[in-house]
Amino acid sequence: MDRLVFTSLSAVLSQSEIRSQLTNSMANMSTVGFKESYEIASQTVKVEGDGFETLYQPMLVRRDTIKLMPGPTMLTGNPMDVAMNHQTVLGMQAANGEVAFTRRGDLRVTATGVIENAAGHLVLGEAGPITVPAGQLVSITADGTVFASSPTEPENQPIQIGQLMLRDASDTPLVRREDGMFEPLDPNFRGRDFPSGPLAPSLQAGVLEGSNVNPIETMVKMIDFSRSFEAQIKMIKESESIDETGSTMMRLP
Repeated sequence: MDRLVFTSLSAVLSQSEIRSQLTNSMANMSTVGFKESYEIASQTVKVEGDGFETLYQPMLVRRDTIKLMPGPTMLTGNPMDVAMNHQTVLGMQAANGEVAFTRRGDLRVTATGVIENAAGHLVLGEAGPITVPAGQLVSITADGTVFASSPTEPENQPIQIGQLMLRDASDTPLVRREDGMFEPLDPNFRGRDFPSGPLAPSLQAGVLEGSNVNPIETMVKMIDFSRSFEAQIKMIKESESIDETGSTMMRLP
């Protein structure tokens, strides 16, 4: 009986990972460029301590590998709004100075003249952060080339001021960082740049990519999780009732 209660309690505690993933996906249904992760996976873990060496316990572990499936696109007309094509990701500079990646493309020029996205993350170019001259209009081509032009001198040709750090992640699994951006699963490339894949990185200007979270699918998963949680709690209560009944039967008259 104790084993049944222990197993049910372990399942309830492990399901907290499912709850956190589902609530995170639901909270980011409208976040620009948000990407879901792979599902929670079941893994058998050896129980340390006194007892048999063959004692193992099934547990749920988070496999936070990013799903780079494209989300719906929204036409904005803003030349600094970009949506990455295929499995292209954009290089960013994290708060600790490391290189990270994202699919969020709502870019803007700060008061100091550098480019960042709406989340406040600094956009990286191939040679570092891109600086925009004061009073210049920014345009971005499909290959990530950044141009600046003067609004008072439209007859002059735009000047190239940088090249966005675009990488093809079709051959590189990415995981989510604590700040919400991505980094390679390979420890050798954590916090730094990685080799681009076989596809040519590209983007669309004047377009934003929405979240790839499916609201209906996520709600169904949340309902299934709630039912599973209730079933585990009911099993624990039933085990307690059966144990009390067995103890009553063993009492001497």
